[in-house]
Amino acid sequence: MKIILLEDVKSLGKKGDLVEVNDGYARNFLIPKKLGTEATSAAINNRKQRLAKEAKIKAEEKEKALALYNSLKGQTIDIKVKCGDGKMYGSVTTQDIAKELENNGFKVDKKNVKLKENIRALGKYPIEIWCYPNYTATITLNVIKE
Repeated sequence: MKIILLEDVKSLGKKGDLVEVNDGYARNFLIPKKLGTEATSAAINNRKQRLAKEAKIKAEEKEKALALYNSLKGQTIDIKVKCGDGKMYGSVTTQDIAKELENNGFKVDKKNVKLKENIRALGKYPIEIWCYPNYTATITLNVIKE
């Protein structure tokens, strides 16, 4: 019997997969526990439409991310911080960097800004911004005195 999986099933497949299983396994386990549904022609068509829609959404996301990657690559961002006696008050965090990028017209989530540790001194720092898998833009962050 052909089944479309509604959930991930260990050693069988992932959600949305079309698999061939024994009739008893399907009727007694998969279907009653709502782990799968019988692969009728209507269900197969719905699956094809859903997969096409998901592929289109992923392609649009990748296109947006690559546009962001190309526009961010090589940018220099200045952040002004309060200082006294040669020391910074506080530190520059991913949230500060994301906010400054947004002020410069780049929509970046603070989770996508990669810092090894918060910046606690004036100077220039290379910062990695994750845009999409295998696409990480490197920008230069210039921390200057206010």
